[in-house]
Amino acid sequence: MKYFLDTEFIEAGPPYPLILLSIGIVSEDGRAFYAVNSEADGTKANDWVKTNVLPHLSRPDGKHTYVAPIETIREEILKFCHDAVPEFWGYYADYDWVVFCQIFGAMVDLPKGWPMYCRDIKQWCDELGNPTLPKQDTTEHNALSDALWNQKAYEFCREVSMRHGLTAFGI
Repeated sequence: MKYFLDTEFIEAGPPYPLILLSIGIVSEDGRAFYAVNSEADGTKANDWVKTNVLPHLSRPDGKHTYVAPIETIREEILKFCHDAVPEFWGYYADYDWVVFCQIFGAMVDLPKGWPMYCRDIKQWCDELGNPTLPKQDTTEHNALSDALWNQKAYEFCREVSMRHGLTAFGI
């Protein structure tokens, strides 16, 4: 099963590791997971994150925002991504994947059978000649909104690929 993910995080360069603020995951069967890290110290955020991310940590759909420590978020992700071999997709996903893996410890601590990589929609888009992706009509820099948009962007790239008889990433 495909899972579209996005994270929001604090990045402060070499002296500090990436710090998860929130994670959104949407499955291709329509389920959605969103959590905010209760252990994140927002005072370490730079001005950009304080302006563009911290104000958008609530669930965009108005449902209760799940706030929990990393250990609990990890347990909930395991329940949500219950497939033996999930397929993860993100947009400009390099940092998202590192932050995602850190939820489990190190990359080698990912659940058995899970890939050690995330497929990147932006790279696929570039392979397709960089067509203009659909506009995001929800709040950017909210991990759930961005994960939902990632699914739309994936579907768009898939349609472009099919129309031109192209394949990418084994699709």
